[in-house]
Amino acid sequence: MESEMEMSMENCNVNASGVISREIGEINLAYMLLAQKLVKQDRAEAMFRLGVGRELADLLANMSLSQIVKLAASNFLLCSFRLDDRPMFAVVGEGKEPALQQAHMSILMTARQAQGQSQIREAGAAAA
Repeated sequence: MESEMEMSMENCNVNASGVISREIGEINLAYMLLAQKLVKQDRAEAMFRLGVGRELADLLANMSLSQIVKLAASNFLLCSFRLDDRPMFAVVGEGKEPALQQAHMSILMTARQAQGQSQIREAGAAAA
């Protein structure tokens, strides 16, 4: 009886894992298609919104649908939260006017992107 229960629980875990993998694939596909559309419409804006560099933007723009589908089938999320610190979440939770909230988020994201680029340049200079 105990082994039946263990098998039943194992089947539930396998089924849940399969559902989660499928859902991750769906999110990945939607994300990749949106990212490619953004890059094709306005590369500079897409790079800012997606938080990617020129090389990755070029790669996204030139991917075929079959390449996107294959990449999306990964069971790892291809997108990630960029609201990973308290100031970002604070802006969302402040209840400000939506336009002001969006402007505040843009400022924080731009500052973060500039900081990241500065760190990359410093690392490159240190390696040289």
